[in-house]
Amino acid sequence: MDLNTAIYGRRSTRSYTTDTVGDEPIKHLIDAAAHAPNASNEQPWMFTVVRDRDLLDRLSAASKVHMLANLPEGPNAARYRAELSDPDFQIFYDAPALIVISGTRPGRWVAEDCALAAENLMLAAHGMALGTCWIGFAQGYLNTPEGKDALGLPASCVPVAPIIVGHPAATPTPRPRKEPEIHWFG
Repeated sequence: MDLNTAIYGRRSTRSYTTDTVGDEPIKHLIDAAAHAPNASNEQPWMFTVVRDRDLLDRLSAASKVHMLANLPEGPNAARYRAELSDPDFQIFYDAPALIVISGTRPGRWVAEDCALAAENLMLAAHGMALGTCWIGFAQGYLNTPEGKDALGLPASCVPVAPIIVGHPAATPTPRPRKEPEIHWFG
């Protein structure tokens, strides 16, 4: 797939088929992520793959409780509260796989390095006709001792990018983009 096609065509997918994503496609996505640029070539990341439906449901429920307890006020707070309070809302959208990219040690640019790896993973998934979505609702809980324990992560790890992966049930429509603000010097 052409790079511009991937960049302009990738969308956050929130509706998935029940088809599983096999080991080889997931290994390919993780390899693409591991080729992301990173500060001083530290490669400070670890990848946790969750395909166990019961664990995904438990992580979803715990993440919703954590998010509701820690939800800051803001323009979307009421909508988020309603969504997170819905017992039928599964924050991973019933995707068959979750890949959590975690920073393996403290560092000034670890979050940025993991975010770059996440973008590579999501673009590679789009090139393989797979859908992805970064699940921000899960980040807070996954970074608690209980969340790390549920994923078998050492206390020193910092979950940065919980990315769901699966076969899209429908093609997400493009969302309008704001005109970028540009400041030119020279």
